[in-house]
Amino acid sequence: PFGSGKTVTQQQLAKWADADIVVYIGCGERGNEMTEVLTEFPFLDDPKTGNPLMDRTVLIANTSNMPVAAREACVYTGITIAEYYRDQGYDVALMADSTSRWAEAMREISGRLEEMPGEEGYPAYLASRLAQFYERAGRVETIGSEPHVASISVVGAVSPPGGDLSEPVTQNTLRICKVFWALDASLADKRHFPSIDWLQSYSLYVDSIEGWWAENVAEDWRSIRDQAMGLLQKESELQEIVQLVGPDALPETDQATLETTRMLREDFLQQNAFDDVDTYCAPSKQYQMLKTILLFYKESLAAVNRGAPIATIAALPVKEDIGKMKYIPQDEFDAKIADIQAAVVKQCSEA
Repeated sequence: PFGSGKTVTQQQLAKWADADIVVYIGCGERGNEMTEVLTEFPFLDDPKTGNPLMDRTVLIANTSNMPVAAREACVYTGITIAEYYRDQGYDVALMADSTSRWAEAMREISGRLEEMPGEEGYPAYLASRLAQFYERAGRVETIGSEPHVASISVVGAVSPPGGDLSEPVTQNTLRICKVFWALDASLADKRHFPSIDWLQSYSLYVDSIEGWWAENVAEDWRSIRDQAMGLLQKESELQEIVQLVGPDALPETDQATLETTRMLREDFLQQNAFDDVDTYCAPSKQYQMLKTILLFYKESLAAVNRGAPIATIAALPVKEDIGKMKYIPQDEFDAKIADIQAAVVKQCSEA
């Protein structure tokens, strides 16, 4: 939906993606968004090379006041340029903002050609055109004197009118893609950015990347991730009761769950794109932050079962340290997170 932060999210991905080349397609979006990219990227330091980020960025600007035919062509131009660099052995990240405007351009051209319309006036071949675009992403072994493994990762923003996810472009995209980030306008209204709804969003690659996380970060990443998702799901169920009778009517163990999920939302999922430290979070830091919050949950449950009042646990000083841990620089993080985890165990046992 409008105002949910999809453009800033895509710009953050462009800045921090583990890719050699970034292709950013502004397809039918407002001119000030492309102007922002043009003015901001030359002054951003590339975290990989130290040079300006613009040195490895290709921008294709096709704003909403440009010709419709050019808007349809710009997405094909972008994916073709991405394939050009992939065939040279580079990893490419392609951002298309937004595929809804591309589909609207197809609908307008189809109408002018007097073709038979499909659902909501879109051409009958909408699904196949979307599939043809997304299937050009992937990982390949290049053919040449020096073979390389190269890839294209496509991130497409869909802008359904009024945030209606049942419209044809969204539904056809969901059939093709295996990862979906649902940006929620209600989260954006609460100033929770990125406003990715953790219950609607999903990834079908979890089983595929589990091995990478176990090898490079921690073997128990999957179990910790699943536990956090389970708590957020339980919070959604408890919120219905809270709205009827208030939080004080819940058992203290459920109140401890709500306190933990609030920390998951505000201290882990919420990120500040304009903060020098919080703008990017390394996988190892993500894991330690999540592990610390779940350690607090485990220790707070143990304290409640010993008879400690939930109000005392909610007022522990270590909660402020947990709230600030995302602002700790990476080079200082390992030492400070160990102190925070020790403080969690100590303060909960004394509660």
